[in-house]
Amino acid sequence: MAKKAVKLRAKSKKGVIDVKCLLTHPMETGLRKDKKTGNVIPEHFIQTVVAEKNGVAFMNADINTTVSKNPYLRIKVAGEKGDKITVTWTDNKGATGTGTKASK
Repeated sequence: MAKKAVKLRAKSKKGVIDVKCLLTHPMETGLRKDKKTGNVIPEHFIQTVVAEKNGVAFMNADINTTVSKNPYLRIKVAGEKGDKITVTWTDNKGATGTGTKASK
């Protein structure tokens, strides 16, 4: 079974939703060499991350090769229990990953 592309937790407290997300991605810089072959491992990194609450974007981040493997993001947004949070990333090869969770 493949790992989830985005693992999410969303908790609401006093009108603020605390969103914690782990983005599963190798995040290769294009500078590292394969130890066995000596060949350069090609770039493969997340370029954009979009966070939405109930279908409306509230955060848009541009990310590059300086971010480590499996990035962790924590975002706070105004909202209430039951609001639907969706986080989507897109990488430089066109692949995407999405996670959705209702805030508790």
